[in-house]
Amino acid sequence: MSVRILFIGDIVGRPGRTAISRELHRLVDRHAVDLVIANGENSAGGFGITPDTASDLYRNGIHLLTSGNHIWDKKDNNGFLDREERLLRPLNYPPGAPGRGSTVIETPGGIPVGVLNLEGRVYMKNLDCPFRCADAEILKLREKTSIILVDFHAETTSEKSSMGWYLDGRVSVMVGTHTHVQTADERILPQGTAYITDVGMTGSFDSVIGVDKEQAIQRFLTQQSIKFDLPKKDLRINAVVIGVEVNTGKAVSIERVNISC
Repeated sequence: MSVRILFIGDIVGRPGRTAISRELHRLVDRHAVDLVIANGENSAGGFGITPDTASDLYRNGIHLLTSGNHIWDKKDNNGFLDREERLLRPLNYPPGAPGRGSTVIETPGGIPVGVLNLEGRVYMKNLDCPFRCADAEILKLREKTSIILVDFHAETTSEKSSMGWYLDGRVSVMVGTHTHVQTADERILPQGTAYITDVGMTGSFDSVIGVDKEQAIQRFLTQQSIKFDLPKKDLRINAVVIGVEVNTGKAVSIERVNISC
């Protein structure tokens, strides 16, 4: 018996939410998906997440949201992070940070799936070691389920690849997020962990990683702070579909998804 998990890359603003509303249900049916997880840290205007954008994503079929460094961009959201059990922030923030970094969620068929959210440190914040944080939290999650998915929100391929090898055989899935560029290295590692360096993004591809391309170019040319707009053309969903054996927690398949909406 296996469970099929759809993990969706960083959802960027209203264009990303529109792509989800248009195509997610067909995607779930096409791939016989049991559980839908997405990184939603950019779902509100391209930076951050709000109760309204989270509710919009849940309403359209997403069961659980992960995040990353932009989870803190909406300053009035701390109470929301504490009370919303379907939204994770990276576990390796200091003690006292609002919200939670892991959870166990059941599929509609009653199969428990552990989800762990971590953030990298290379070119990112100086956080607790994500490798050692993973060690302790995976032991806790394995008391409740054999199926564990890790969203490692990190900048460099080397840090994400190292984490994949480090966790091989101890988790079912390790997906990378943050760069908004889907990589073509999906595979199952030797000990049974499905891996991809970066799932990519969901939003407008008539853009620079989701934001207006001319504004992005001007920022590089002038080195000035520019408020970004979010284009609405060429909407796509980047994701992966992973099959995991329920009894062993080993991945049996991983498939990249890149569809126009």
